[in-house]
Amino acid sequence: IGFGPKIFKIKKGETEYAVSLIPLGGYVKMFGDDPLNKDSIPVAERDRSFTFQGKWARFWIVMGGPLANFVMAYFIFFSLLMMGEKVPEIRMGIIPKDSSFYEKGLRSGDRVLRVNEKEVFNPTDLMLDASETLKTITVLRGSEEKKLVINWKSDKFFNEFVNYPPALRKPIIVDPKGELYGLSFDSKKIDWNLSLDQISEIYNGEQPLYMYKVVEDKTHPEIGFKQTGNFISKISLPSRGEDSLYQSLFGKNFRPLDLKIESVNIKSPAEKAGIKSGDIRLSLNGKSVASFENLRDSLQEITGDKVTLRLWSDQREKEVVVQPEVKEVDGNSLKLIGVYSAVEYQGIRFIETPAKSFLSAFTFSFTRTWETIVKTIQSFKKLVSNQVSFKTVGGPLSIGKVASDSFNTSISYFFQLMALISVNLGVINLFPIPVLDGGHIMFIILEIINRGPVSRKKMEIAQQFGLSVLLLLMFGALYNDFSRFF
Repeated sequence: IGFGPKIFKIKKGETEYAVSLIPLGGYVKMFGDDPLNKDSIPVAERDRSFTFQGKWARFWIVMGGPLANFVMAYFIFFSLLMMGEKVPEIRMGIIPKDSSFYEKGLRSGDRVLRVNEKEVFNPTDLMLDASETLKTITVLRGSEEKKLVINWKSDKFFNEFVNYPPALRKPIIVDPKGELYGLSFDSKKIDWNLSLDQISEIYNGEQPLYMYKVVEDKTHPEIGFKQTGNFISKISLPSRGEDSLYQSLFGKNFRPLDLKIESVNIKSPAEKAGIKSGDIRLSLNGKSVASFENLRDSLQEITGDKVTLRLWSDQREKEVVVQPEVKEVDGNSLKLIGVYSAVEYQGIRFIETPAKSFLSAFTFSFTRTWETIVKTIQSFKKLVSNQVSFKTVGGPLSIGKVASDSFNTSISYFFQLMALISVNLGVINLFPIPVLDGGHIMFIILEIINRGPVSRKKMEIAQQFGLSVLLLLMFGALYNDFSRFF
């Protein structure tokens, strides 16, 4: 296990087991597996040497590693299908009104149910075969299903979909005193399944909207708030015009919770301007803002060195002039004032898929494993053709972070990730790069074609090239990891 100097080893029989210093994968070193030094193997031991085995024997020995990866993925999928899976809903994030998704009829908070009339349970299910078109998508909006015509290539849809992560705000608003209220279409209780963004989207100016007094409730972390009684007010909006919900709330002296400032960085532009924790942002250069994201985006569009912010501070309105600082964030220059939002996002909601019969799970696991292999190969093709940035490649730190997040999400989601990683390792191992199993297979195929082994010189050049490529990929992945986390 691992590479580099051995820190622990034990020998049983003729096999040595070792743990090495660098925990990046592992390997099996077989007796006599170096074709460049095969002549040094004693004649009496050549029948046990890898190099002196027949072509097909060597092929299946080498193929055993990648095949084990695929078999492991198959049994993980089989077990999950037999037990039933608990997976996060596939939900849209904030869909801007000027986006192509909005033009197609998709709205913030829509939950994806079916693609081309086929049920979907994972985001990768949105990635059809390269030749397929995503014709229709069925979503759940509130309590109503809507079937939308898309007619896009699946990779175009998926690439657009990942731009809108489901960061949806809880339906909480705040008044100048800092007191909290919840919004709901239900006259008896707050529907915590509907976000503030969804309420704004689906309100049609006809149904009443109710307001409840709420307080923080740490005993139920999945919600974080609880209502303290019956609704205290009914909000009627005069029209369905753009952002009519927010305009009505502004007129009644309420703001979305994410406009409240949670904390201010020391020596930041905000602190120098007198902004403090608990202040609530109202407008930027005279223009009302409906969300923290709206404020941040508007800040980037403003020309000039200074901006004017109107706030609620200590239950009174005040106006401050702030000079934003420009910082590099992920390669982009952003104007920042040094404040953090008190935003509360909705938690992940799960759906449980029904358990399948033994026969159904047995056959469907093959399909799922094969589809995962195909999608993995397509992803590598896009990486090579520069359709996907190399910055998306992650190393051990990224894998550890994703594994930890998936484990905290659900056990079945964690094992789905393990199956995906196993398939990825199997595919990578089949790359025709010397020092990988795929490189050995390539040499065996060339040996069959040439009716003889590859020359020593060509093999040395190929191995040096393969090792260089592998090290380059490893260092690139590690560099991406350190760029993300440090």
